[in-house]
Amino acid sequence: MTHINPDPDPDRTTGLDAGGGVPPGETPPAEGSTPGAGPRETYNPPTGWAKAPLAMILVIVVLVAALFAVMAVIIAM
Repeated sequence: MTHINPDPDPDRTTGLDAGGGVPPGETPPAEGSTPGAGPRETYNPPTGWAKAPLAMILVIVVLVAALFAVMAVIIAM
C-alpha cells in the first residue's frame, strides 16, 4: 500500500519562498477538505411529534385522570 502525500511539492508550487513560506500578498496553497468525504444524506425526517403518537399519549392521560376521578368519588362515598 503506497501513501500519497496530499501536500504540494514545494519545488513545483508557485508562490513559495525557498523555506516553504508564502511571500506577502500571495495566497497559500489550498488544503485538502474532509467535510464532503461522506455520503450525501438525502433523508431528513421532520422534527417534532407526529400526530398519532401525541393523540395516543393524550388519550392515556385522560383515561388515567378519569380513573383517579372515579376512585376519588368511590372513596368519598
